[in-house]
Order: sequence, then C-alpha cells, then structure tokens
Amino acid sequence: MKKQPTIAQIGSSILRSKAQPVKNIIDRNISELIDSLITTAIANQGVGIAAPQISQSYRLFIVASHPSDRYPQAPTMKPTAMINPKILSHGEAIVKDWEGCLSVPGIRGLVPRYRQIEVEYTTQSGEVKQKVLTDFIARIFQHELDHLNGILFIDQIKNKADLYTEAEYRQIINSGT
Repeated sequence: MKKQPTIAQIGSSILRSKAQPVKNIIDRNISELIDSLITTAIANQGVGIAAPQISQSYRLFIVASHPSDRYPQAPTMKPTAMINPKILSHGEAIVKDWEGCLSVPGIRGLVPRYRQIEVEYTTQSGEVKQKVLTDFIARIFQHELDHLNGILFIDQIKNKADLYTEAEYRQIINSGT
C-alpha cells in the first residue's frame, strides 16, 4: 500500500504559488494523483482537497462533501475530481459560513463566498462539464479554487473577529448558536 502523502501546512511556499494547468489528463501520474487526493481527503475527514495541499502544483482538486465531525451539516457527494476548474459566473448573494482547512490546522473562520456559481471543469475521463453549484458545494469549490491560486481561506476573512480556534468553533456549533 502506498504511503499517505503529507499535507502541506501554512508557511509552505507551494500553498502560496499559482498551480500549473494539467496538460495531459489521461497521464497515469494524474490518475494516481487523483487517487491519492481522494484517499487523503477521506483519511482526514476533508470535504475537499487541492493538489498543492499534497505538494503537487497542478490545477486539480477533489470535492468530496459528506457529513463529518468537521462539517456535520454537509451534504453527501461522491468524491469528484475537477481538473483545470474555473468559475464562469456567480450570483450576487454572498454568504458568510464556516470554513477550515487541512493545511491550516486548528483554525476556523466565517468566510464570505458566493452562494451560487456556474463552473467548468474537466473530468478524469476528459469530459468538459459545466454545472451550477450552490451553498456548501459552491463553498468547497471556491475554497479549493483559491488553493490553486495560492490563496488560503484566512486571506478571504476581512474581519479578524471572524477567526476562531477549532475548540471555539466546536463549542459554537455544539451549542447551536
């Protein structure tokens, strides 16, 4: 069995660099990277993970929403590889909601994101897809797309009062406030 990749942590230069487009989608290395991203996300209860988070500079991420300790209200979505993703358009509504990141352990924040986005990405089989994403799935997509551009969720928080420790976050969500 392959060793689980190490998740790059805040301070690592790859997390602040713009990732390179995937040129050959059917390359075996890309397929192995996708498998590695999926297993890493699942093993760490992540709802998404981007290639730069395991030190691979490719415009590729996984969206794998599911309810967990970290996101109890998350909808269930089969892990989906999104290659060379982009936002085509977005709605006007911006919603603040909780985010965390496997690369920024111990911190949570209320991050403003578009509630609805229209996206385009290429699947692992080479098919170009366009979809409208809303709410939590749209949030994951925007969070992971930021990773491909060297942006962390903490960069999106304008009011530092919206930053919390993991313990504070859990206390808030467990109390229902």
